[in-house]
Amino acid sequence: MTMDWVSSVIWWHCYPLRFVGAETRSDELADGHVEHRLGRIAGWLDYLIDLGANGLMLAPVFASTSHGYDTLDYFRVDPRLGDLDDVDELFGHCRERGIRVCLDGVFNHVSQDHEIVRRALAEGPDSEAGRWVTWDNGYTIGFEGNLDLVELNFAHPPVVDYIVDVMCFWLDRGVDGWRLDAAFAPGGAAWRPIIDRVRAAHPEAWIVAELINGGYPEFVAESGVDSVTQYELWKAIWSSMNEQNLHELEWTLKRHAEFSASFRSQTFLGNHDQTRIATLLKDLRNLPLAVAILMVVPGIPTIYAGDEQAFTGAKLDQPRGDDPVRPPFPETPSELLPFGAETLAVYQELVRVRRDHPWLVDAGLSTSHVSDTTMTIHLSSPQGERLSLTLNAGDEPADVGGVAVEPHSYVIGP
Repeated sequence: MTMDWVSSVIWWHCYPLRFVGAETRSDELADGHVEHRLGRIAGWLDYLIDLGANGLMLAPVFASTSHGYDTLDYFRVDPRLGDLDDVDELFGHCRERGIRVCLDGVFNHVSQDHEIVRRALAEGPDSEAGRWVTWDNGYTIGFEGNLDLVELNFAHPPVVDYIVDVMCFWLDRGVDGWRLDAAFAPGGAAWRPIIDRVRAAHPEAWIVAELINGGYPEFVAESGVDSVTQYELWKAIWSSMNEQNLHELEWTLKRHAEFSASFRSQTFLGNHDQTRIATLLKDLRNLPLAVAILMVVPGIPTIYAGDEQAFTGAKLDQPRGDDPVRPPFPETPSELLPFGAETLAVYQELVRVRRDHPWLVDAGLSTSHVSDTTMTIHLSSPQGERLSLTLNAGDEPADVGGVAVEPHSYVIGP
């Protein structure tokens, strides 16, 4: 069951390694050397508050080989970011401001250089050490074909114990939630014993699973997680506007309403794995419409750092192809260029709408007056509260159910 604090959280999602301009690989640092850079993120916490968010979702902070998703040690901070004292200080700054913290748990796989893999390879697949990872004909299995990302064996009880220990270690240290990277790979049933044990020790923890498509309610019920990444809605928001086919969005919102009856999805317009929303949209005039949808529909909204400044960047299918959507940030918010100020104001205005109507997190949802370029989204609470969002993604003014809407604009009303 989702906790009360989650009902009001809006996450700001940060990719620390690139955010602070860290080295590409950890072995670029001398042995034992630590760069204390996490304070750079602490310098952005007041900006997070000014945006209207109150949660900091961090991509991997654990010691890793390169991009953070190739873990070397779950109990140690990546030396390119700092050490345990630095992360404790960052968490303390968050607590002072009432900011919740969610960490990225990359538990499906580890770096090929992790000691778990080293032991498994040394002792073989039939050994106790070998049973910690997955094998195929004597070779370790790499996640999605990436041989440097060796999959852990969730069917082996010591692996379950290990993941529970890691999650509880960081929850004991003050973390409020976990994002389970690639949670779809082991499957919902594999997560159930882990989630149950973590929940028993930390009933207030919020846990969101990365799911790309299909079977969201089934995964939630099977695994016991609180939430999943709502990729269906993400895709429908930008593609329906690009194709001038809001019927796609209507269909997806019906599914989203069904999902929302049983769990709260993590909703988003961007993340560290996808082309920026300001690049995906063919007509940037539709960006405020996308933000409005994010902020009124039920679920747990997440803003990917930089989207609120209309950052652009295309994910590329090549080595380091994620770098364009994971740029370094300036030392302080005051050093941002002014070009994103207008988009920031849009985000702040729509976050205020969310704050003024906290019941939207669990709102009932329906649609009306749907055409290729127009629609009205109706939100309601069991107590009779009402809100509507009327969209016009077309190039001409439109009368949408009696509401006059300018081109590429929206109207929020009762």
